Amino acid sequence: MITVHHLNNSRSQRVLWLLEELGLPYELKTYQRDPATLLAPPELKAVHPLGKSPVLTDGNAVIAETGAIFEYLLAKVGHHDLCAAAGSDQWLRLRYWMHYAEGSAMPPLLLKLVFMRLPRQVPWFMRGLAQKLATGALAGFVEPQLRLHQDYWEKELAATGWFAGPEFSAADIMMSFPVEVAASRGSARTRPVLTSFLKTIHARPAYQRALETGGQYAYAEAA
Repeated sequence: MITVHHLNNSRSQRVLWLLEELGLPYELKTYQRDPATLLAPPELKAVHPLGKSPVLTDGNAVIAETGAIFEYLLAKVGHHDLCAAAGSDQWLRLRYWMHYAEGSAMPPLLLKLVFMRLPRQVPWFMRGLAQKLATGALAGFVEPQLRLHQDYWEKELAATGWFAGPEFSAADIMMSFPVEVAASRGSARTRPVLTSFLKTIHARPAYQRALETGGQYAYAEAA
Protein backbone atom coordinates (compact mmCIF):
# COMPACT_ATOMS: atom_id res chain seq x y z
CA MET A 1 0.00 0.00 0.00
CA ILE A 2 1.22 3.50 -0.83
CA THR A 3 1.73 5.71 2.22
CA VAL A 4 2.21 9.46 1.92
CA HIS A 5 4.11 11.11 4.75
CA HIS A 6 2.39 14.47 4.59
CA LEU A 7 3.45 17.76 6.17
CA ASN A 8 0.93 20.56 6.49
CA ASN A 9 1.35 23.54 4.12
CA SER A 10 4.01 21.81 2.07
CA ARG A 11 4.90 20.35 -1.30
CA SER A 12 3.38 17.05 -0.22
CA GLN A 13 -0.09 18.44 -0.96
CA ARG A 14 0.75 17.98 -4.66
CA VAL A 15 1.39 14.27 -4.08
CA LEU A 16 -2.07 13.84 -2.57
CA TRP A 17 -3.56 15.71 -5.53
CA LEU A 18 -1.72 13.54 -8.06
CA LEU A 19 -2.87 10.36 -6.30
CA GLU A 20 -6.46 11.61 -6.39
CA GLU A 21 -6.18 12.41 -10.10
CA LEU A 22 -4.70 8.97 -10.80
CA GLY A 23 -7.26 7.18 -8.66
CA LEU A 24 -4.60 5.26 -6.75
CA PRO A 25 -5.46 4.07 -3.21
CA TYR A 26 -3.16 5.36 -0.48
CA GLU A 27 -2.78 5.85 3.23
CA LEU A 28 -1.89 9.13 4.87
CA LYS A 29 0.43 9.81 7.78
CA THR A 30 0.27 13.47 8.79
CA TYR A 31 2.96 15.54 10.47
CA GLN A 32 2.68 19.09 11.80
CA ARG A 33 5.29 21.83 11.48
CA ASP A 34 6.88 23.26 14.60
CA PRO A 35 4.89 26.46 15.21
CA ALA A 36 8.03 28.44 16.09
CA THR A 37 10.50 27.25 13.45
CA LEU A 38 7.99 26.02 10.82
CA LEU A 39 10.28 23.01 10.34
CA ALA A 40 9.14 19.41 10.03
CA PRO A 41 9.10 17.36 13.25
CA PRO A 42 12.00 14.98 13.97
CA GLU A 43 9.69 11.97 13.55
CA LEU A 44 10.09 12.27 9.79
CA LYS A 45 13.75 11.27 10.13
CA ALA A 46 12.55 7.79 10.98
CA VAL A 47 11.18 7.61 7.43
CA HIS A 48 13.99 9.38 5.57
CA PRO A 49 17.36 10.63 6.93
CA LEU A 50 16.72 14.24 5.85
CA GLY A 51 13.49 14.39 7.82
CA LYS A 52 11.63 16.32 5.15
CA SER A 53 8.33 15.93 3.32
CA PRO A 54 7.12 14.67 0.95
CA VAL A 55 8.19 11.09 1.39
CA LEU A 56 6.29 8.19 -0.10
CA THR A 57 6.62 4.57 0.97
CA ASP A 58 5.34 1.67 -1.07
CA GLY A 59 6.26 -1.73 0.32
CA ASN A 60 10.04 -1.61 0.79
CA ALA A 61 10.45 1.41 -1.48
CA VAL A 62 11.10 4.81 0.10
CA ILE A 63 10.89 7.70 -2.38
CA ALA A 64 11.71 11.30 -1.49
CA GLU A 65 11.65 14.48 -3.60
CA THR A 66 8.39 15.49 -5.27
CA GLY A 67 9.65 15.06 -8.83
CA ALA A 68 10.92 11.55 -8.12
CA ILE A 69 7.63 10.66 -6.45
CA PHE A 70 5.73 11.92 -9.50
CA GLU A 71 7.91 9.87 -11.84
CA TYR A 72 7.39 6.79 -9.67
CA LEU A 73 3.61 7.14 -9.52
CA LEU A 74 3.21 7.89 -13.23
CA ALA A 75 5.34 4.84 -14.07
CA LYS A 76 3.28 2.73 -11.67
CA VAL A 77 0.05 3.66 -13.43
CA GLY A 78 1.45 3.41 -16.96
CA HIS A 79 -0.53 5.17 -19.68
CA HIS A 80 -2.64 8.00 -18.32
CA ASP A 81 -4.00 11.31 -19.59
CA LEU A 82 -1.76 13.14 -17.11
CA CYS A 83 1.37 11.84 -18.84
CA ALA A 84 1.93 12.24 -22.59
CA ALA A 85 3.24 9.48 -24.84
CA ALA A 86 6.98 8.88 -24.40
CA GLY A 87 9.08 10.72 -26.97
CA SER A 88 6.38 13.20 -27.96
CA ASP A 89 6.88 16.96 -27.77
CA GLN A 90 4.40 17.14 -24.91
CA TRP A 91 6.29 14.37 -23.08
CA LEU A 92 9.47 16.46 -23.27
CA ARG A 93 7.65 19.59 -22.12
CA LEU A 94 6.03 17.70 -19.25
CA ARG A 95 9.34 16.47 -17.93
CA TYR A 96 10.92 19.87 -18.37
CA TRP A 97 8.26 21.55 -16.21
CA MET A 98 8.31 18.75 -13.63
CA HIS A 99 12.03 19.38 -13.06
CA TYR A 100 11.86 23.14 -13.53
CA ALA A 101 9.28 23.49 -10.74
CA GLU A 102 11.81 22.61 -8.05
CA GLY A 103 15.10 23.23 -9.84
CA SER A 104 14.45 26.79 -11.07
CA ALA A 105 11.08 28.10 -9.86
CA MET A 106 11.35 27.49 -6.12
CA PRO A 107 14.85 28.84 -5.28
CA PRO A 108 13.99 32.57 -5.71
CA LEU A 109 10.75 32.04 -3.78
CA LEU A 110 12.70 30.45 -0.94
CA LEU A 111 15.27 33.25 -1.06
CA LYS A 112 12.47 35.79 -0.69
CA LEU A 113 11.19 33.98 2.38
CA VAL A 114 14.70 33.82 3.89
CA PHE A 115 15.47 37.50 3.36
CA MET A 116 12.03 38.59 4.56
CA ARG A 117 12.56 36.68 7.81
CA LEU A 118 16.26 37.50 8.25
CA PRO A 119 15.91 40.73 10.30
CA ARG A 120 13.79 38.91 12.89
CA GLN A 121 16.28 36.06 13.23
CA VAL A 122 19.32 38.05 14.37
CA PRO A 123 20.08 39.78 17.72
CA TRP A 124 18.32 43.13 18.15
CA PHE A 125 21.51 45.18 17.78
CA MET A 126 22.11 43.68 14.30
CA ARG A 127 18.59 44.11 12.98
CA GLY A 128 19.19 47.45 11.30
CA LEU A 129 22.11 46.06 9.31
CA ALA A 130 20.22 42.83 8.57
CA GLN A 131 17.27 44.86 7.30
CA LYS A 132 19.51 46.82 4.95
CA LEU A 133 21.14 43.64 3.65
CA ALA A 134 17.78 41.95 3.17
CA THR A 135 16.26 44.95 1.42
CA GLY A 136 19.24 45.22 -0.91
CA ALA A 137 19.22 41.52 -1.76
CA LEU A 138 15.49 41.51 -2.40
CA ALA A 139 15.53 44.59 -4.60
CA GLY A 140 18.77 43.84 -6.42
CA PHE A 141 18.41 40.12 -7.10
CA VAL A 142 15.45 38.23 -5.70
CA GLU A 143 12.56 40.38 -6.94
CA PRO A 144 13.99 40.72 -10.50
CA GLN A 145 14.36 36.93 -10.63
CA LEU A 146 10.79 36.44 -9.44
CA ARG A 147 9.50 38.83 -12.11
CA LEU A 148 11.53 37.01 -14.75
CA HIS A 149 10.13 33.61 -13.82
CA GLN A 150 6.54 34.73 -13.34
CA ASP A 151 6.53 36.60 -16.64
CA TYR A 152 7.74 33.33 -18.17
CA TRP A 153 4.90 31.35 -16.55
CA GLU A 154 2.34 33.89 -17.72
CA LYS A 155 3.62 33.79 -21.31
CA GLU A 156 3.82 29.98 -21.48
CA LEU A 157 0.33 29.47 -20.07
CA ALA A 158 -1.11 32.11 -22.39
CA ALA A 159 0.43 30.35 -25.38
CA THR A 160 -0.50 26.73 -24.61
CA GLY A 161 -3.33 26.79 -22.05
CA TRP A 162 -1.45 24.49 -19.67
CA PHE A 163 2.23 24.21 -18.80
CA ALA A 164 3.01 21.13 -20.92
CA GLY A 165 0.62 21.85 -23.78
CA PRO A 166 -3.09 22.13 -24.55
CA GLU A 167 -4.17 19.51 -21.98
CA PHE A 168 -3.98 19.37 -18.20
CA SER A 169 -1.09 17.15 -17.09
CA ALA A 170 1.14 16.21 -14.16
CA ALA A 171 3.28 19.23 -15.04
CA ASP A 172 0.45 21.51 -13.92
CA ILE A 173 0.25 19.71 -10.59
CA MET A 174 4.01 20.11 -10.10
CA MET A 175 3.90 23.80 -11.05
CA SER A 176 0.92 24.50 -8.80
CA PHE A 177 3.08 24.91 -5.69
CA PRO A 178 5.44 27.64 -6.96
CA VAL A 179 2.50 29.48 -8.53
CA GLU A 180 0.46 29.22 -5.33
CA VAL A 181 3.40 30.37 -3.20
CA ALA A 182 4.04 33.32 -5.52
CA ALA A 183 0.38 34.30 -5.38
CA SER A 184 0.30 34.01 -1.58
CA ARG A 185 3.09 36.59 -1.43
CA GLY A 186 1.26 38.89 -3.82
CA SER A 187 3.65 38.81 -6.75
CA ALA A 188 1.53 36.64 -9.06
CA ARG A 189 -1.83 38.30 -8.42
CA THR A 190 -1.31 40.99 -11.08
CA ARG A 191 -0.94 38.38 -13.83
CA PRO A 192 -4.38 37.44 -15.17
CA VAL A 193 -3.37 34.15 -16.78
CA LEU A 194 -1.74 32.87 -13.58
CA THR A 195 -4.77 33.98 -11.57
CA SER A 196 -7.07 32.10 -13.96
CA PHE A 197 -4.82 29.03 -13.74
CA LEU A 198 -5.13 28.99 -9.95
CA LYS A 199 -8.90 29.36 -10.00
CA THR A 200 -9.17 26.51 -12.51
CA ILE A 201 -6.99 24.05 -10.61
CA HIS A 202 -8.58 24.91 -7.27
CA ALA A 203 -11.96 23.97 -8.71
CA ARG A 204 -10.86 20.50 -9.85
CA PRO A 205 -12.65 17.74 -7.88
CA ALA A 206 -9.39 15.84 -7.29
CA TYR A 207 -7.77 18.99 -5.89
CA GLN A 208 -10.71 19.42 -3.52
CA ARG A 209 -10.54 15.78 -2.42
CA ALA A 210 -6.82 16.17 -1.71
CA LEU A 211 -7.59 19.20 0.47
CA GLU A 212 -10.19 17.25 2.41
CA THR A 213 -7.65 14.48 2.99
CA GLY A 214 -4.60 16.60 3.70
CA GLY A 215 -6.22 19.18 5.94
CA GLN A 216 -5.26 22.83 6.29
CA TYR A 217 -3.38 24.17 3.27
CA ALA A 218 -2.81 27.93 3.27
CA TYR A 219 -2.06 28.19 -0.45
CA ALA A 220 -5.47 26.88 -1.54
CA GLU A 221 -6.75 30.46 -1.25
CA ALA A 222 -3.87 31.92 -3.26
CA ALA A 223 -6.10 32.97 -6.14
